[in-house]
Parts: sequence; C-alpha cells; structure tokens
Amino acid sequence: MNSSQTPTIQLAQQLLRIDSVTPDDKGCQTIIADYLAKLDFNNESMPFGEVTNLWSRRGQTGPLVVFAGHTDVVPTGPVEKWQYPPFSAEIDGDMLCARGAADMKSAIACFMVATERFVKDYPNHPGSIGFLITSDEEGPAVNGTVKVIETLAARQEKIDYCLVGEPSSDKKLGDSIKNGRRGSLNATLTIKGVQGHIAYPQLADNPVHKALPALAALTAIEWDQGNAYFPPTSLQISNVRAGTGATNVIPGDLQVMFNFRFSTEHTPESLKAGVEACLAPFNLDYEISWNLSGLPFVTPAEGELIQATSDAIAHCLGYRPTLSTAGGTSDGRFIAPTGAEVIEFGPLNDTIHKLNERVSLSDLNKLTEVYYHILINLLMKAA
Repeated sequence: MNSSQTPTIQLAQQLLRIDSVTPDDKGCQTIIADYLAKLDFNNESMPFGEVTNLWSRRGQTGPLVVFAGHTDVVPTGPVEKWQYPPFSAEIDGDMLCARGAADMKSAIACFMVATERFVKDYPNHPGSIGFLITSDEEGPAVNGTVKVIETLAARQEKIDYCLVGEPSSDKKLGDSIKNGRRGSLNATLTIKGVQGHIAYPQLADNPVHKALPALAALTAIEWDQGNAYFPPTSLQISNVRAGTGATNVIPGDLQVMFNFRFSTEHTPESLKAGVEACLAPFNLDYEISWNLSGLPFVTPAEGELIQATSDAIAHCLGYRPTLSTAGGTSDGRFIAPTGAEVIEFGPLNDTIHKLNERVSLSDLNKLTEVYYHILINLLMKAA
C-alpha cells in the first residue's frame, strides 16, 4: 500500500483538517470516540468549562494501558507565510504538512490504528486499554487532563502505564523517549521605588538601580548539579518591565518575570526560600507571586513501560532509544503523581509550533507499528 494511503495517514489527515486551536476541539474527539466505539470501547465525554475531554476504555481489569494526547493546537501565526494552508493537511513527498502534524494529532491517529489492529488480533486480550484525550494541553491546562485524572481517582480507576504521544524524537524516529520532565515554577517579582523626574534623582528612588545587583546575584546561583535523571536546575529571566516609555521619568517600580525548570533535587518550597534568602541582603521593597506549572517526575529506566517501549522500538526500527527529561512540560505531570509509569514517545519534534509544521509519512506508519508492539509487550507477554 502507498505510504500516503494507509489508514494512519488518512485518519491523521481527517483530524488535521479541523482547525482545533486551543481550547476548541471542534469535533476531533467525536471522530476518535466513534472510531473507538466500533472496537468496544466505552466512551465518556468529560467537559469542564470550555474544554472538551474524552475518556475511553476497553476492558475492566488491570493492567490499564493508556494512550494520552491532545486535540488542541497552537495558533498558526501568519497564514500567508505557510507553504500550504495550515489546516489543509497537504502531502508533499513524504511529508504531511499541517498545524498539529507533529504536535500531536498524527500520534493520536497512530494510537487509534495500532489499537484497532491489536484488538482485532487479540480480541480477548487481558487487561484494559484507555484513551485520555483533551483539548486543553496547549492552553492553561486547568480543565483538561488534570480534571480527568481527578475524576478517575475519585472512582478509584487506576492507570498502570501511560504513553503520551508528544513528539519526543530528535534526529530520527524513536531515538529518544521522555521518561520524565523537570518541574516548572514561575515567579513575578515587583521591586518598588518612587517615580520622579530624571533631573531630580534625589527626589525619586530608582527601582532599576536597586534591582540590578540583586538580579545579578540571583542569576549567579548554582541551584544544584542535577542527578542521574535530570540536568541542573535552571533559573531564566523571561521579562523585565519598567518605566512609562518616556526618557525623562524614573520608574516607580520594576517587574521581573522568571522561571525555574527544576529537578527532583528541589521542591517549590526550597526554591522560594532560596530566592528570598538571596534578596534579603539587598533591603528591597518587593512583592513576589508564584505559580507552579508542574512538579518534576521520572519513570525509572527499569520500569515495565520503558522496557516494553525500548523492546518495541528495537524490534521495529533496529535500535534502542536514549532516555531524556529535557524540554518543556506535558500533561504527563498530571498523570505521574497517581503512581502510573509515564513516558512520552512520538514523532520528530523539529517543527513543532513553527510555520510549516510537518511530519514524515513513513515515520507515522512505523510509529503505528511500534505502538502496536508496545501493546503486545505490555498486555500479552505475561498472558
């Protein structure tokens, strides 16, 4: 069969032609639910606010293997700068071009086709298969996966293994899988001064001048050296704002936004305490607000899910992946605290959130095959 005419590619194109910019699913999950219903999955729509979520399960016994993903995509940016319309899902040689092609509707199509094949080959398989799909991953992520997990926990429905289809591959398909993510802690620091005329500095109090030595000290701290799973904790200033826009006005306050990407060597509380201890000697008049986006998590290399995935990649692609905890956050941060083994494994990530996002057709067909063998390794090898 031509690589562009496989069930995986046709299904991916169907999903990609829907302009489901976060948080509007626009019917993607209906397509997924209808497909899974034919495979004897029990579908539950779980809307929260303006977010659409789908929980779908086949089977009632453990272990429960879950495919997790999102149907929402980021905005396209200037449409006129795309080679093809971003929701046309055009095929250009071996590439499928569309917003969401890599991140991550195509992986959802791979989930679905792999599951259909597995169910047809093993209709009486032990354990259960679940799909957790949200339209709130690219947005605030407050009414999506986290709410579904809360619902499942309330009724004691426990996930054993969760594969998130985020684009984890670096140079070639399956060369890297994410077995964890760093935590993310955001801060907004406001340093107060007194506004005044540039010509009369004695009548003002410039917060920029006061802040610079403190910020230099803050950014010079070595927070930790990382560990076997994580690189060192990093603090990065993302925004500095002060002034009225006029050249002759000393600003009344300075606002600094920064972010910690932190390892399991730290907690949010220890980082907050470290910042306050660093600022204390400078006698600043300041306020600081904090927002925790997610805690760090890691799935040990010896876990069943990593072994099953590594074996499937080796079987289908001929090599084994490396493990990584680099990159941003994902919805895995909401699932890992339940005790589930969680990894991210999907297509190449080189075009995500960019103009002309695209993914290889041949990679998607191979990825479908790998997902199929992961199901075999998790559910059938012990049967």
